[in-house]
Amino acid sequence: MTTATAELLTVPDVMARLKLGRSKVYDLIRSHRLASIKIDGARRVPAEAVRDFIQKQLTEAA
Repeated sequence: MTTATAELLTVPDVMARLKLGRSKVYDLIRSHRLASIKIDGARRVPAEAVRDFIQKQLTEAA
């Protein structure tokens, strides 16, 4: 997947996918555990970053 075709998610999208609250999602972004970008003040999270985060959590739990 290239950057040009990456799916960008809003914070509410990430909240729904991870079943987490808004504050927790922003905590993950702030602590660099979840990658994100800012586009003219709008925070977006690549869908691949969410998948990577989930995979890392599964690996750490094993």
